[in-house]
Amino acid sequence: MLPDITPEDLHARLQQGQDLQLLDVREPMEYEYCHLPDSLLIPLGEIPKRWEELANDRTVVLICHHGVRSAQALSFLQHRHGLSNLLNLRGGIHAWSVRVDPTVPVY
Repeated sequence: MLPDITPEDLHARLQQGQDLQLLDVREPMEYEYCHLPDSLLIPLGEIPKRWEELANDRTVVLICHHGVRSAQALSFLQHRHGLSNLLNLRGGIHAWSVRVDPTVPVY
């Protein structure tokens, strides 16, 4: 099982001011439509060549539309590069929109 975080838990951590890196692995068009503030966009297909842009000194939360692509990215990063500071946003940006912040558009 991959380590994950619920939208509500992520919201609480952000409200507490925890220093997290938010990594969005969707495509640029999806990111332009909606994204969490201060998130870094690295589309899933670019993860293998850009993985070194990820923080190694804090938790990285991976985000996609429903949590599938971010889970793939997390699995790759864990197994290929041994990263252990990763969490997958369960349900993705869609769950965030529905359960935490309805001002974030649903698509």
